[in-house]
This record gives sequence, structure tokens and C-alpha cells, in this order.
Amino acid sequence: MKPDLTVIILTYNEEMHLNRCLESLKTVCKEIVIVDSFSNDRTEEIAKEYGARFYQNKWINYATQFNWAIKNTEINTDWVIRVDADEYIDKELQTNLLNKLPHFNKEVIGLRIKRMMCFFDKPLKKGGMYPIWHLKIWRNKTAICEQRWMDERMVSIIDGEIESLDGNLIDNNLNKITWWTEKHNNYATREAIDVLDKIYNFTNNKLASASLFGTSEERRRWLKMRYLKMPLFIRPFLFFFIRYFLQGGILEGKRGFIWSVLQCFWYRFLVDVKIYEAYKYAGKDKEKLIEYFNEEYGYNITKVS
Repeated sequence: MKPDLTVIILTYNEEMHLNRCLESLKTVCKEIVIVDSFSNDRTEEIAKEYGARFYQNKWINYATQFNWAIKNTEINTDWVIRVDADEYIDKELQTNLLNKLPHFNKEVIGLRIKRMMCFFDKPLKKGGMYPIWHLKIWRNKTAICEQRWMDERMVSIIDGEIESLDGNLIDNNLNKITWWTEKHNNYATREAIDVLDKIYNFTNNKLASASLFGTSEERRRWLKMRYLKMPLFIRPFLFFFIRYFLQGGILEGKRGFIWSVLQCFWYRFLVDVKIYEAYKYAGKDKEKLIEYFNEEYGYNITKVS
């Protein structure tokens, strides 16, 4: 018998990944909810083959779309899980969802699971990449997606216990490296805005809690805040050194080298360049920075949604 669980998946042209994702979820989810951003491939056809409830809504950003799904798709199950279309769950997590999810007491409102990142179709287990625990499963109406330009997470909106569930949510995007670099170029713009928001408070958003001695998510946030206080262009070199040498990315061979150079150095360096460029054209005046990102990228950075 399937547990009382609904999966929410956001899609746009995901025919490459969606079948794999849904195949891993079909035995553990009572309901499949897909919110699509008007795909023009076979995404809708594949979704309906698995009996998914299929919705379409204009894309603004991830958090806005996900919270729209929570609010507008009539979720009736006790539990909800967040899975991206290019992710899937492994056998261990499937088994634990079937056997353990129905038996958590009512005080438990959320479950953290491990995310395993793949690169060139193999897992990255060194370089600080594994295990990374995220709140991905929660009781219905107890969590929302925080409104941020980047690095948005699910956050609880009521008090309760958060437990851990063994098994992996595997992130394995099958697109080629050109797609990856183009995507991360766009990410770098949003990350630059997110960094500047922490300095100038464009959005008046309350930041998620960060603590060196907290959960893995809180610890990563705390470390990121320390990172952001370092000088531009110096910090990407340090970040690469820590991830590649101290945390063992070097042990992943060629894949680990490519990943560390691209994700831990190139991407972080690009974020710093975009911050530098914003300062060059707008100075460090808050209103001029707001105007710059609006004119250059079409972003109203005073609002995340």
C-alpha cells in the first residue's frame, strides 16, 4: 500500500528526465502533481501516462512556482515531497518511504534526506558534495519554499520535530556541459543579486537561520556567510583549494577536477565578476544598484517573486 504522500515536480521541457523521475516515485506516491511552465516537448504526455495531475503556470522563479503549487493544486495527503524533474529516488529511500513514513508520530513534521549529485553520470562523493541533507519531505501545510534569488530551501512554518530518513535523492542531469555553463551563467547573476541583498537588504527578507553547530543546512549557510565576508576574487581561489584538496575532490579523478574548477572556482569567480561589474556601473549606492539590475537584466531586485 502506498504511503499518504504527494510529490510536487516543477517542469519545463523535461522529456529527457521525467520518465526516470516518475518511475522511481510511482510505487511510493499516492498523488503526483506536476506544475509545468508551458513546455513544448512531450512533458505533458509523459506526466499523464503516470496519472499525474498536470497544471500549467507562468514561470517567475522557483520559489514562486513551488509555493503556487502548494497553494493551488489541492494537496490532500498527509505528507508532501519535493523532487526536481532531473532527480529520482533510490531503492533504499523507496523502501524507507514505504515502511517508515506511515509510522512517524504527529510531532514529526518534516524529514531530511540525502542529496547525491552526479556529474558526467557518476556520483560525486568527495569534495564536500556528499552527504548533503535537505528538508525534502514535510507534513501538508507545514512548510513553504523560502523566497530567495538562489539557494532556496523548504522551511517549516510551524514548530515541530525534523527527523532524518535514509536513502538518496539523486540529482543526475543528462544535459551536456554547454547547457550546464549557460545555466550557471544565469545562476551567477541571481547569486550576485543574492549576495548584494545580504549587504543592502533590497528585499527586506528574513534570512534562514545559520549556525556552525546547527543542522547541515544551517552549517552550510553559516559557512557561506563567512565566505561572503572575504574579498572579491580571493575567495574563489580559497573555495577551490578547500573543496579540491582539503575535502578530497582530487580523489574523484578527472570528473572531480572538472567539477571543482567549474563549480567551485569558475562559477564563484563569475559571481564576483558580476558583483564587481555592478559596482563599476552603479557604485555602491543602493538605489543605483536597483536601477542597474533592472535595466541590465530586467530584474526588480526589491522583490524576489
